[in-house]
Amino acid sequence: MAEQRSDRPRIVVMGGGTGLSVMLRGLKEMPLDITAVVTVADDGGSSGILRSELQMPPPGDIRNVLTALADVEPLLSEMLRYRFSSGSGLAGHSLGNLILAAMTDISGDFVTAVRELSRVFAVRGRVLPAAGEAVILNAEMEDGSIVTGESKIPEAGGRIKRVFLEPAHVEPLPEATEAIREADAILIGPGSLYTSILPNLLVPKLAEAVMSSDAIKIFVCNVMTQPGETDGYTVSDHLQAVYDHVGKHLFDYVIVNSGEIPPQVQDKYAEKGAKPVELDYDEVTSLGYKVIADTLVLFRTYLRHDADKLSRHIYQLVQNWIKRKR
Repeated sequence: MAEQRSDRPRIVVMGGGTGLSVMLRGLKEMPLDITAVVTVADDGGSSGILRSELQMPPPGDIRNVLTALADVEPLLSEMLRYRFSSGSGLAGHSLGNLILAAMTDISGDFVTAVRELSRVFAVRGRVLPAAGEAVILNAEMEDGSIVTGESKIPEAGGRIKRVFLEPAHVEPLPEATEAIREADAILIGPGSLYTSILPNLLVPKLAEAVMSSDAIKIFVCNVMTQPGETDGYTVSDHLQAVYDHVGKHLFDYVIVNSGEIPPQVQDKYAEKGAKPVELDYDEVTSLGYKVIADTLVLFRTYLRHDADKLSRHIYQLVQNWIKRKR
């Protein structure tokens, strides 16, 4: 296995949420050795219930990533995503979350459960929780108030000053720090800035491993602002938030959408308070980041990154970086 891994560029992808899963569906088709490091701060919905009742890390983001990287029939992927709409105690739960909960009980711990399900679902790559235990995400708002809980933060309605973990010195999974140390590329985003991306970088040893790595580091910026999290944020505001939390410019490249979003789609998102993230190019480049801008969106029911196009950009950047290092 180790030999097979060594002949493909090693890429570590960090984050959580839907954006990460969409991107991974494209990346898994590339000749890359992928390790996904996924946040364990979720406390809402099905994940929150299982976390609270079974004292396990939240399975939702992990399940999304496992499904995205799984090499299985589309019907099985659909089944893992299936969410019960009725039934006392079942309504709201996704089948994939329940399977992860069952496997955690059978195997004795969450990390082993993820490893075993990765094998069963023929996952292309590795999926690792950022830590072996659930963490609580808190936010300090601009008015000084503290909001506790990942799902509560976007609902608070204020501007976020910073987020922090409880416990503050949570230990990362050793495999996650090792994957970062061995990586040719580290990819962060897309996803909710304060509730999916930053929780990984707030795990102290994970952040240190990223900072000391000589891998190419790429930030994939969200297409739209997120109500309650990044209202009015430009691309440079996203980068500044990461800098404020880790105290260092992490990234070599920033990948952003520069394609036009149709007015009717913008209107649909505006109803919920979301707007396209503005690329303030001069500000971003003056901070030392290189920008890759392209039309990177698809619209079906929701706006999503064009996973194929995005993956080609990422693969090209990684290939060029490795060539230069040699």
